[in-house]
Amino acid sequence: MLVGRDEIAAFTHKVLPGAMTDLTVRFEIVHVLFIRPDVAAVKVRQWYLKADGSNDEETGEGTPLFVMSKEDGQWRLVANQNTQVLDA
Repeated sequence: MLVGRDEIAAFTHKVLPGAMTDLTVRFEIVHVLFIRPDVAAVKVRQWYLKADGSNDEETGEGTPLFVMSKEDGQWRLVANQNTQVLDA
């Protein structure tokens, strides 16, 4: 588990470069729940796309939940949980 922005940033800088060299990510917002005017829970669908724009079947689809906080006039991601969708 990663806790705190510094720990998340260190992990991201170490692990992510090159991890998705041939992929892009597409997000579709499914629902937004404003917990307060400056805090929102955002449910999305996530697909990984190959260079030709087709879905990457190997990586599949995800259903992240983002917790966003408005700070200094900008929305910031403060927490995230992602679940992979498996075929039933």
